[in-house]
Amino acid sequence: MSKDISKILEGWDYDPEEVVVRVIVGDDGKEKIQLRLDLGLLQMEIDGRPDGQRPMGYTSWLDYYEAEERRARAAGEPFELDDKAVARLWQEGIQYYHRYLSLWYLKRYDLCARDTARNLRLFAFIRRTVSDERQIWQFDQFRPYVLMMNARAVATPLLEAGKREEALRTIDTAIEAIRHFLEQYDLQDQADQWMELKNLQEWREEILQEQPSREMSPVAARIAILQRRLQEAVAAEAFEEAALLRDEIRRLQKEDCNTGTESG
Repeated sequence: MSKDISKILEGWDYDPEEVVVRVIVGDDGKEKIQLRLDLGLLQMEIDGRPDGQRPMGYTSWLDYYEAEERRARAAGEPFELDDKAVARLWQEGIQYYHRYLSLWYLKRYDLCARDTARNLRLFAFIRRTVSDERQIWQFDQFRPYVLMMNARAVATPLLEAGKREEALRTIDTAIEAIRHFLEQYDLQDQADQWMELKNLQEWREEILQEQPSREMSPVAARIAILQRRLQEAVAAEAFEEAALLRDEIRRLQKEDCNTGTESG
């Protein structure tokens, strides 16, 4: 059997301006995620550790070290991660980052929410089991970004389902969590420089200015959803997707206008 991956990549070009990702069915019959890179691809499992490994028989190194912490606490013993454990958790966290980013672009929001929540759990674990402030910051500096991604992954399907108030509560919780992060590190004066906070605040205002979906026609509700996706595509520099979304929005706006004229 050839080990050359050229055939796998044939017709699937890398685009530095977009996240190029797809879902395939593996030889084991299970879905797998493939993320295109300039020199090849990353293949990830949908569930468990992205690389499919089970360190020490656990789903992940995080699960293993959490179990070790519980055992130490139960025995009344101190527990602190050593440098090797921190390195393992760092590399594992990067795997989950690649997967939740891929899941976001695949619009698998529930799974993106799962993986972002997992990395937030990792950051909290590091904060309570590591004494070196530099190592803590190595992980925790990404907390605002993961909070933002988690909020978007949870709130987006809620908005699409017309559950605006639930979506707003999710966004508000994330905003407060980012503010708490800034307070922890005495960064309140730099709040306007944190794009994650600004992103969620602006998204919240956009939602408040929109007419609730239940008061819209079905076509208008669909347009509102596509407009949000257009904003996300433009922000991600996914220009081909943005162009397709603009065309669909224009078509639906024309359809909604014609429907309104007929009913009038």
